[in-house]
Amino acid sequence: MDFGIAGKQALVCGASKGLGRGCAEALAGEGVHVTIVARTADALEATAAEIRQRTGVTVNAVACDITTPEGRAKALAACPEPDILINNAGGPPPGDFRKWNREDWIAAIDANMLTPIELIKATVDGMMARRFGRIVNITSSAVKAPIDILGLSNGARSGLTGFVAGIARKTVVNNVTINNLLPGQFETDRLKKNFGAAASAAGKTVDEVRQARIQQIPAQRFGTAEEFGAVCAFLCSVQAAYMTGQNVLLDGGNYPGTF
Repeated sequence: MDFGIAGKQALVCGASKGLGRGCAEALAGEGVHVTIVARTADALEATAAEIRQRTGVTVNAVACDITTPEGRAKALAACPEPDILINNAGGPPPGDFRKWNREDWIAAIDANMLTPIELIKATVDGMMARRFGRIVNITSSAVKAPIDILGLSNGARSGLTGFVAGIARKTVVNNVTINNLLPGQFETDRLKKNFGAAASAAGKTVDEVRQARIQQIPAQRFGTAEEFGAVCAFLCSVQAAYMTGQNVLLDGGNYPGTF
């Protein structure tokens, strides 16, 4: 299927590895020119070179911290009029809420709620004026099924979800959609870190925690960045123009509810 987005411009955050990279690769595979953002310059440049070689599209690499005003300004200077925006920032650390202070909460909200909102604010009016825009926020399955040790993430990402629910109904008349992708357990560095924390708390090995988690997933495996990127690319397609304000859960069937 031709997604109809070849030649568009995309700004993809947190794209040097993991799910952000999966999204950047999938969009580039559809002929989208991508500006990829991450904090680590070496890893980012390596990813950019690989995507260029494989797809032939223009790939700009911007090393910056997207959670800061300076980082956002640098990213937007490199891609001032994106047709597609993929919001993605590393989640806050797991832990016991009793040990978190105000600064911990503010940092989580800044990274996982306010940063996406600031990027939406900076780009959505231009998208509406051009009558095409696709915004995808990478959040977490914990928005739908909270995980106790990820309280900082649960709270901050749920705040973003509530914000998107309102604005997405205002932009779609101009062919600008805003949706959220809720990943479950995917093979990423973030997942490995969470396993380490869980193993330490339970007095188990990381491999024991890993195998136990796999057994809980109906698909009996973790997801891949390629699978995640493919769904993201669809949400950015012309075919998805009637879909907005939705929370799309990708978790191998782990969430047990009907709705």
